[in-house]
Amino acid sequence: MSTDYHPRRLVNVGAERVSDVASTDFPGHYPGEDHSWDLQKFKQNLHVKIQRLSNRSIDFDLVGVDASIANAFRRILIAEVPTIAIERVYVWDNTSVIVDEVLSHRLGLVPLNVDPAFMQFKTHPDDVATDRNTIVFNVEITCTRNPAAPKGSSDPSELYVNHELLSSHFQWKPAGDQQSVFEGFPTPGPTNPNIVLAKLRPGQAIAMELHAVKGVGKDHAKYSPVATASYRLLPHIKIKKPIPPALAEDFQKCFSPGVITINPATKQVSVDEENVRKDSVSREVLRRPEFADSVELTRVRDFFLFNIETESAYTPERLFPEAVKVMREKISVIRGAVEALKAQLEGTGAGDVEMTDA
Repeated sequence: MSTDYHPRRLVNVGAERVSDVASTDFPGHYPGEDHSWDLQKFKQNLHVKIQRLSNRSIDFDLVGVDASIANAFRRILIAEVPTIAIERVYVWDNTSVIVDEVLSHRLGLVPLNVDPAFMQFKTHPDDVATDRNTIVFNVEITCTRNPAAPKGSSDPSELYVNHELLSSHFQWKPAGDQQSVFEGFPTPGPTNPNIVLAKLRPGQAIAMELHAVKGVGKDHAKYSPVATASYRLLPHIKIKKPIPPALAEDFQKCFSPGVITINPATKQVSVDEENVRKDSVSREVLRRPEFADSVELTRVRDFFLFNIETESAYTPERLFPEAVKVMREKISVIRGAVEALKAQLEGTGAGDVEMTDA
């Protein structure tokens, strides 16, 4: 992708302030120019490119959309993509030092590997639990002394048996058709089996039944599928005049490592376009009098560098398409409402409403 960006796409970054923040690509802003929304032009400018993918996170570029759209996807990822989490805890026995309410809260925050597509929403919190809307786990653990503990040891893992309640102690209790539904998929349970939930000592025991249901993050943070979902604008650095060789290293240190390169032979300074995304835009270079007129710092207004970390059953690469799916559902609801309003207005003769495809 070209690094020669049109000035209208750039947000200017000064030493103490930023300017040209708002987008200007809307009808009427530039005399004699038509900036009405066009689907073909939008498709031509839209780009999505994955930069890094791991087991738990993804970095990708979203290019060619307004900040309101990018932020809508970010908020949907955090609050509206559904997941499964423990909602109700039935405590039969708890003689640990952790009180029931605190332990229940900890249990609710344990991420589960259950794909939400297999479950239905409970239409009401007090609805009857069924195999279609509830996953049940049992927890039974009792701490005892280890008769074979090494003499003189002070390590609890050697002195006691079951000295910690871990997320791996969740035992799935299939109900109804769940055994066949989850056949061929990971057994329902925590995504991380090593989360410490409580510490026990001999004579202490915990026995509980846990009910997990489908929900969204706007109802409770435990349903959020991401540890973080964030974006930042692509930095754009333009060197306006040559940097004296004696100041090349000082100039390089004003940016994040790898952003500025120095030719070993000529000491000529240049911007590494592959690593410019790593720059933190600290603006340190603009606070140095010797460099203030030598460089121009901007950000590309419609070039978003997304980072998403999953903490749920979703793989990282699946999260953004799920957010798009939620967005499409919202648009469908709005479109239906507009069509209903149009029909009502036409029926009353109040006027015409034009519909355009989005």
